[in-house]
Amino acid sequence: MERQTISSGTEYEAIAGYSRALRLGDVVHVSGTTATDGANAVVGIGDSAAQTDFIIRKIERALQKAGAQLSDVVRTRVYLAPQADWEAVARVHGKYFGAIRPANTLLYVQALVGEDYLVEIEAEAIVTSAAK
Repeated sequence: MERQTISSGTEYEAIAGYSRALRLGDVVHVSGTTATDGANAVVGIGDSAAQTDFIIRKIERALQKAGAQLSDVVRTRVYLAPQADWEAVARVHGKYFGAIRPANTLLYVQALVGEDYLVEIEAEAIVTSAAK
């Protein structure tokens, strides 16, 4: 099987030795994704919903580079630091995945990799024959 790695260009991928996404056959694994833009700045500081929206769009771009799309997503994992924001984050997740309905886990965590990060999301997709 061909192994395809996808980068979003953040400095952290090289530092930590990981890919934004990895496609192996028809399966695409998207690494934990934060609201970090191309200039390594945090997007949506203080706003979990804004970070979630940015993250899902970033995941979508990684999936597209791997020949997949959001409708191919079969699982998401959401890591959330401010527990009180769970519903706002869930609503943004539902905006993108409401019709797709992947398996999902939302976890409350004490903290993420930096104090301005409120949300981190992983995704897994299985590429359908239409998207190959």
